[in-house]
Amino acid sequence: MTFFETLVALLAVAILLLQVTRRMRLPYPGILAAAGVAVAMLPGAPTIPIDPPTALALFIAPVLVDSAYDFPVGAARRMLLPLFFYAVVAVLVTTGVVVSISMLTVGLPIAVAVTLGAIVSPPDAAAATAVLSNLPVARRVDALLKGESLFNDATALLLFGAALTVQARGGLDAGTALQVGFAAPGGILFGIAFGFFVSRLRPITENTVGGTLLQFVYAFSTWLIAEHLHLSAVLATVASAMTLATLSSVKDSPRMRVHSFAVWTTVVFLLNVVAFLLMGLQARRILEAMSAEELQRAMGFAAIVVVGVILARMAMAFLLHAVVASRHRRGGELAPFTSGETLLVGWAGMRGLVTLATAFALPADFPERDLVVLTAFTVVLATLVIQGATLAPMIHFLKLGRQTEVRDELKAARRSLAEAAFQRLEKEGGTEAEAIRTICKDHWTASTDANETSPLDRRRHLTIAAVLAQRQRLEELRDTDQIGATQYLELQEDLDWKQLSVGSDEDRRITES
Repeated sequence: MTFFETLVALLAVAILLLQVTRRMRLPYPGILAAAGVAVAMLPGAPTIPIDPPTALALFIAPVLVDSAYDFPVGAARRMLLPLFFYAVVAVLVTTGVVVSISMLTVGLPIAVAVTLGAIVSPPDAAAATAVLSNLPVARRVDALLKGESLFNDATALLLFGAALTVQARGGLDAGTALQVGFAAPGGILFGIAFGFFVSRLRPITENTVGGTLLQFVYAFSTWLIAEHLHLSAVLATVASAMTLATLSSVKDSPRMRVHSFAVWTTVVFLLNVVAFLLMGLQARRILEAMSAEELQRAMGFAAIVVVGVILARMAMAFLLHAVVASRHRRGGELAPFTSGETLLVGWAGMRGLVTLATAFALPADFPERDLVVLTAFTVVLATLVIQGATLAPMIHFLKLGRQTEVRDELKAARRSLAEAAFQRLEKEGGTEAEAIRTICKDHWTASTDANETSPLDRRRHLTIAAVLAQRQRLEELRDTDQIGATQYLELQEDLDWKQLSVGSDEDRRITES
């Protein structure tokens, strides 16, 4: 089998498994990881060499950009201490734990041990979000997990790059220290400047396919240019993406935004599928090359690392809980998480795409590369399967679901939006303005009344019935050759938008699983 044939096979399996996980309400990342390994073990699966710099740019740059656009800036401002703790302190402590385990059990050199620690230290919020998306939890828990993911990736990748540099040069000299020290601030400044530059190009490409392509070009370009300038590519990418997200205006094209979100969701999911497949292919090669004694040593070491990273995050979670509670008693504004929320955040430490990509990025001649890569893959699989599969039951057991609060918050926001529209049109005259005011009033009524037969619901049902009749007539016009293919597609899109505009939240949402 060629790589393309193997990839198609895995995509087919992934589609099937997504339907299974959706119906059984299971987290898909762990299932997908296991499927990637299983497909890679099929007879005839190819061995695919991966260029290390390409692996980082290909897999990490789009994920960072996607996360930066989802970053909850407002909530993050109120949680600077927890974000700093998880994004910096927890990553450094976890790396330290892995370094200690590595040196005491298998005697890895310090630079190699730090590299492994940097690879396995950052949890992947996408994996947690895949589980939590259908299980509403407290808003600040969700904000913390998303915000942490963006910045702990930056911390871990900075540490990873520094460790690789020290290993390649045989030690830390003044020149290396200066280069590493300048990489972070230089990357941030470059990213902000590049983000401003790209923001000037966006209006030119708005509402075109080129506009969506520009988003990917700038994501990869930011990374590649920063690397050529010996700056922190990860911080440059995060800074440029957050700059663009901040500069986004309420006047931005909604058509472009809808299209971009759909494309990015699909691309990031595809990258996860490819990464898990490549993980399985590399694991297969490593396992085939190891003797029974070497494999026993490697798996024993990997198991200890898995336990170490899980316990380190749990310890950091409860340490932060104690620190915030102590500050709150002394008048601090930030209220501590409950014990259940602390346990949830500590347990939501699944590793994912970033860990895989950094493992792929290790040079072929890196000392103990096979052991490091196999350990990283084991950590990803173990955390996705063990923690991912138990996260939802934990939420139910601890009664952390916040379905009512989330629904009430959404209703209040919709009521506020309807009021804003009504106030804007209040002084406008004419039957058209009155009709729109009636619609706004119906939206306000629907957000305050749980009655299923509100005017908005009746209008929704009638509109959908009318659209379905129009669709039937449109099909008849096409079948009898009374309308051309181009006109058919244009009218079909008109009906799609009309139906979506009155549809429910579930009708408009495309879920991964």
